[in-house]
Amino acid sequence: MKIALGSDHGGFYLKEHIKKYLQNKGYEVKDFGTDKEVSCDYPVYAKLACCAVLDGDCDCAMLFCGTGIGVSIAANKIKGIRAALCSDPVSAALAKQHNNANCITLGGRIIGPVMAEAIVDAYLTAEFEGGRHKNRIDMLE
Repeated sequence: MKIALGSDHGGFYLKEHIKKYLQNKGYEVKDFGTDKEVSCDYPVYAKLACCAVLDGDCDCAMLFCGTGIGVSIAANKIKGIRAALCSDPVSAALAKQHNNANCITLGGRIIGPVMAEAIVDAYLTAEFEGGRHKNRIDMLE
């Protein structure tokens, strides 16, 4: 599985932590930036990572900003992206199971690295349940 990562300055350190965590677990990651903690614009990095998912280059995206809200809004503006802001493992698993989220967003100033690892694990191990949930996803299109 190949995972696209993107962040602004507010999510930079959490993105870097999760990048190493994913690599240590054997996942391939593609980091679309930012590469430093200097003020920058989150829509740029959200779009780059999400387009990699839509192009089929990556299987899913994980985006980070200070709260996770900005990158979530930016990602959900992109047709075909279903981004879910996740602050706990249960919502991360349900984002995949019920919403078939192809992107999760996390707040670097809201959650710590241990919780972020649990969120990422819950998301990556969950599977879309289909059925009535697929009908709802189809309605979004």
